[in-house]
Amino acid sequence: MKYGYARVSTIQQDLEAQLQALKNEGCEVIYSEKFTGTKADRPKFKEVLAKLEAGDTLTVTKLDRFARSTVDAINTVKALFERGVKVHVLNMGLVEDTPTGRLILTIMSGFAEFERDMIVERTQEGKALARQREDFREGRPKKFKKSQIEHALKLLETNSYNQVENMTGISKSTLIRAKKRQEQLNH
Repeated sequence: MKYGYARVSTIQQDLEAQLQALKNEGCEVIYSEKFTGTKADRPKFKEVLAKLEAGDTLTVTKLDRFARSTVDAINTVKALFERGVKVHVLNMGLVEDTPTGRLILTIMSGFAEFERDMIVERTQEGKALARQREDFREGRPKKFKKSQIEHALKLLETNSYNQVENMTGISKSTLIRAKKRQEQLNH
């Protein structure tokens, strides 16, 4: 049986490209989750590992979808090899239980970990630079002032969401959330 595993690190990221690649590869069952790879507790990954039997193949799009570090990748693949499970990493090929296959796995795992570490480092440097600015604010900027939201909510008393959105430029979803917050505060 050919199993696929797809993972993205945040809720905002899209799994679709990975899922499509796994389907195109002929995976019969695909497990997916939105969970950071730095955490050991990835429920769907544990689930697919438990299902795998000798002769099965586990397919992932890239090695970093599968393991948290080089050591983790090597240990996981070794454990799968011991169970007679093949590992197919789409951007590397079939990882074989041979000296050459294990060497390639080790090198590619090292590069994947290095790449992830560099991204984290650059992100931290960017945040540190941004914090030095006088106008720095953590998180997403507020698009509308409180007074603008209050005005839009008043308009909702006599107009539809679409009408208020057209008048103010404040999206329907923002208006719905603001109205819910307002109702919660009034109760």
